Amino acid sequence: MLSRIGLSIRRWRRRLSRSEWITRLLGLSTSPHSPHAPGLVLIQIDGLAHPELLKALARGRMPFLKRLIRKEHYRLEHMYPGVPSTTPAVQAELFYGVRQAVPAFGFLVHETQKLGRMYDPEVAALVEKRIKSQHRDPLLRGGSCYLSLFKAGTKTGEAHFCPADQGWGPALREASPMAIAILIVTNIWSLVRTTALILIELVLSLVDCVRGIIAGQNLLKELMFIPTRVAITILTRELCTMGVKVDITRGLPIIYINLLGYDEQSHRRGPKSAFAHWVLKGIDSAIAKIWKAAHSSERRHYDVWIFSDHGQEQTVAYEEVNGRNLGDALSEALSSLPSAPQIKSTSIPKKVRFERARLFGSEWMDKRSIEQESEKEGDKAPTAIAALGPIAMLYNIDLNGSSRADAAKKMVEQAKVPLVLYLEDPGSPASSPVHGWWKDGPIKLPEDGRMLMGDEHPYPIEAAEDMANLCRHPDSGDFMIYGWCAGMRQPMTFAMENGSHGGSGPNETHAFALMPEDIQPPDPSRGYWRPQDLRSTARAYLRGARPMRVDAHRMPKTVLRIMTYNVHSCRGLDGKLSPQRIARVIARYRPDVVALQELDVMRKRTGGLDQAERLARLLAMDLHFQPTINMKEERYGDAILTHLPARLIKKGILPGPPGGKGGLFNPAADEPRGAIWVEIETNGEPIQIINTHLGLSRAERLRQVDALLGPEWLSNPRCTGERVLLGDFNALPNSAECKRMGGYLRDAQEQAPRHTPKGTFLKVRIDHIFLSAGLNVKKVRVPRTSLTRQASDHLPLIVDIDLTTKGGK
Repeated sequence: MLSRIGLSIRRWRRRLSRSEWITRLLGLSTSPHSPHAPGLVLIQIDGLAHPELLKALARGRMPFLKRLIRKEHYRLEHMYPGVPSTTPAVQAELFYGVRQAVPAFGFLVHETQKLGRMYDPEVAALVEKRIKSQHRDPLLRGGSCYLSLFKAGTKTGEAHFCPADQGWGPALREASPMAIAILIVTNIWSLVRTTALILIELVLSLVDCVRGIIAGQNLLKELMFIPTRVAITILTRELCTMGVKVDITRGLPIIYINLLGYDEQSHRRGPKSAFAHWVLKGIDSAIAKIWKAAHSSERRHYDVWIFSDHGQEQTVAYEEVNGRNLGDALSEALSSLPSAPQIKSTSIPKKVRFERARLFGSEWMDKRSIEQESEKEGDKAPTAIAALGPIAMLYNIDLNGSSRADAAKKMVEQAKVPLVLYLEDPGSPASSPVHGWWKDGPIKLPEDGRMLMGDEHPYPIEAAEDMANLCRHPDSGDFMIYGWCAGMRQPMTFAMENGSHGGSGPNETHAFALMPEDIQPPDPSRGYWRPQDLRSTARAYLRGARPMRVDAHRMPKTVLRIMTYNVHSCRGLDGKLSPQRIARVIARYRPDVVALQELDVMRKRTGGLDQAERLARLLAMDLHFQPTINMKEERYGDAILTHLPARLIKKGILPGPPGGKGGLFNPAADEPRGAIWVEIETNGEPIQIINTHLGLSRAERLRQVDALLGPEWLSNPRCTGERVLLGDFNALPNSAECKRMGGYLRDAQEQAPRHTPKGTFLKVRIDHIFLSAGLNVKKVRVPRTSLTRQASDHLPLIVDIDLTTKGGK
């Protein structure tokens, strides 16, 4: 009854949903799959390093992410993005499984011999075409993306604010005036809120602009930064958040969004600045809205994964340190070569990074520098330098007989760059070492990688290997110039910015992944994720085939974790039928033994699935099932799952109501009730586990309790050692049934130290775990999370038993 009322309320909410109205008015397609089909939302916080996230959490900048960690069983993991630590490289690895698809954000394209950047539509399209030629299956097939450099398999119209697609633009232009009017009216609050946020951000931008000018910043650059700050931190965030919510309503299988605000502000003021950390509040709020929409979806069962593509280093501009730009410094340093190259200073962007503003049609902001970078000197490949961050690449240098080692040495000693890498022979095999020069003289990679990266680098070996491989990229320069290496007080960048990424620094290569606890990396022993790991895990999750294994503890162990859980035939309060969701609840708490009630096996009403077998397979646990109802091939009953050594002792039906009187209005009152008894072994000692589900009437329950306490069950000569009786008793703690049980066993919730007993069904206690006197309760949990509140009409009850001590009477 309560479930039906809840479902009716959800249906009416769906009919009144703004996202649903947008979907209908714009004629957007919806998913044809069943509501329990898996879906995935990937949220990328651009540029936020793992250490900076920890600071933001400690300072209260991201309260919703902290809630996910504390209450929703998310786990904060390390992630290594690779070198180059740039968005296009990470997206290519995430979407296609291709590492180092580009050498940097800006580079000389070898097909055209023109300098290009990844926000140029033709450059992004060219790189994606190369990747597709490797026959890689794109991750976002059938889904959508927001602020991505690649379409990654999305259909036309599903890539939003991206170089190669216009998103919903055509749908909006083709909509009727009446449809547009209805959209405006139904979303008026969102429009008012966004307008207010834009105005507030505009005021803050003007204040910050004045402060920058007083501090000596360039007036023109400060003024030009205002529109990009407002557009990226507010406008794109709000529009993309709204779009993701609509796509969740549509039931798209996978949705990707890149939240850019922090990265953009960090480039301007630095990743550690209060200026950049302030933006994280808005990002946290956007994630909360997306997460809530995902967990309220009617068309799919969504999971939300949050990660960053890279971090940033607090940098100082090369030009500020040396008083001249890199092009002039390199020209002077190499002037003694027989064929001295002249490197144009115009080939290095001097302006603030305005590439992202071009997503809004603001090409005029950077038009002059784009034109300069695209020049070619006749038919000859131009001597050029690409430098949009802490990596600069020098192309087409004619050394005229001079060695590359001499040229690299001059760059380090005279141009004062920290590190130069090069190949002695561009055609050398991949196994040959990469040579270089730094402050302490010549080096080789990868063997000198740890020395070059330093002891404090989180991934010294991996970064050194990536730097070596990067020298062999077809778009890499003859010389790779890095703004950071071990021993530097502050990293340098070759652009005019205070925060930078793209190189191999310890912060820019230290990203994070915030994942649900039951989502394990492909290689847990490694201790960190890579974008390719996210890809493979996401693909397995969407296939619904990845086991959520409950890890077995190494023997001996000191804690035995037991769970009882009425799973309501795996049908949640949202009406979705999902054994996978029940398995996720169990996996998050990693019980050694779990007692389940109300399982359907091969029943038509739940799709003919063997729920008991499915859960056991997903969790990699052994199964013991007791049917209480047998109707030809259909069965219904209770089960015990465990990964510990176990043997079935007994299973059977308990007495029914006195005189066979069932319920007059409730068919469940006529339902047979049973019990299943399994003996487990832990630390060489046997423990008896009995799982049951008692009837609905008081008289029936009293008869069943007497049977359980009698010679067939708990008083059976084989029921030796410590004993646990658990399950759904349909009885309150003060009932005669529980009091009778309490004369023989102890209520775990009443024995736990510093624990207030909590309800498991509508806030009342009808699920119980009773223990014999020799078992000491260490901890009790009744998790009330978004997942547990939706997965079943009951909450799980979890008890940790301390095996190192004996309980008192």
